[in-house]
Amino acid sequence: LLCTYPFATWHYGDSIGFEGLLAATDLLGDGRYEGFVHGAVKAWIPRAKPYREIDNTAPGYAMCLLYERTGDEAVLEACVELAGFLTGRRTLDGVYVAFERAPLRAPYGSATPPPAEQALLDDPGAGVFVDCLHFDAPFLVRLGRIVDDERHVEAGVGQALALIALLQQPDGLFAHFFLERTGQTYGHGWGRGQGWALLGMLDVLEHLPEGHPEEGRLRAALVSLVDALVRTQEPDGHWPTPIADRASFHETSTASFAVAGLARGVALGLLDASVSAVAERAWRASLASVRADGSTVGVSAALWASTASTHYAAAPVGFQVPWGAGPFLVAARAQLESIAAPRPTRSDR
Repeated sequence: LLCTYPFATWHYGDSIGFEGLLAATDLLGDGRYEGFVHGAVKAWIPRAKPYREIDNTAPGYAMCLLYERTGDEAVLEACVELAGFLTGRRTLDGVYVAFERAPLRAPYGSATPPPAEQALLDDPGAGVFVDCLHFDAPFLVRLGRIVDDERHVEAGVGQALALIALLQQPDGLFAHFFLERTGQTYGHGWGRGQGWALLGMLDVLEHLPEGHPEEGRLRAALVSLVDALVRTQEPDGHWPTPIADRASFHETSTASFAVAGLARGVALGLLDASVSAVAERAWRASLASVRADGSTVGVSAALWASTASTHYAAAPVGFQVPWGAGPFLVAARAQLESIAAPRPTRSDR
């Protein structure tokens, strides 16, 4: 089903979708899924330029994985050129601006935005989003290690720290986005957004040079988020969305993201083994949300962004999208690896 999705090269969800397809090859021993990713990237390369603003969602980290698996120098060259585009954007509180006109939409549901929020819909100004913690920072750090360029590594670390400073809240959870026009964050505790942040921080920490001076700050932010997820998991293994609203629905992709991150974090020695019980409950919940034909149940539509707090709980569900199947496949691989052969910790590297 994931291979039939109309990937737009590029858009939100492509990153975790491609990582999921690479995980499918690892899980099933079937090279077709890696081949799909390779073909999509190779088809994009000749038409990549001129880059577009939406290319900030390009699956750069997955492209680095693809290069490491295939040795295709054209893929590596495309990664280097993409990094040049991404690091040339202006910054907002240290974060590369994702969109000069933030993609706000009217809230899902029946809520009518007050006049001030309606004015933002008409002219939202620039914004940055938690999804970018899964896009820019891991890509730049991993690419920097591959090509031995400290500038990319430091740019990636800088992005991770800036996004953490801007979007992580005192309770450890992340806000969805920040608007330059208002100087405020919105979408506190969006469920799937915690998954983007979780995987992004893990990707950065896994490939950080040993003894990097910012490792402690990054690990503290990771642990703060994980502690919040441990506190707020519901008995069925899911999380509400927004997480603070326990009466809201349990959007199922959040559990898959959580499994993928928690199981891997324990295996890497970045998280305490006690969170494995949380990961196991989330895994059972995630499994229950996948039908025999591979389709997912309970995954919400694209959220875009809304300043209305009611937006998240009112999102429609029932979609077959990369942010549903992708994290499930990555979670399945993480679970199997944690059982069969845990990854080495950073101290073993």
